Amino acid sequence: MATVTLTVREDAGGWICDVRIASTATTSHRVRVTRAERERFGGGDVTDLVRRSIEFLLAREENTSILREFSLSTIERYFPEYQGVIAAPRG
Repeated sequence: MATVTLTVREDAGGWICDVRIASTATTSHRVRVTRAERERFGGGDVTDLVRRSIEFLLAREENTSILREFSLSTIERYFPEYQGVIAAPRG
């Protein structure tokens, strides 16, 4: 089981999230989230959105395979189902 820690800071274009994933190996990632991506992928808290996005990726690949720097929309290029899964109502 991986342990995910992240910090989020607002940027002129949206948010920048620094993510650390501790698993068999520990990796660091920078995830950019624009305001448009936040709305497109369900709105709400950016920290929660990025955490769920990282969990989505970890369910499909090892943390060592996740890009070191990417924006949320990059995930769809590799996993077309991402938007439907991540924007689905939670509950």
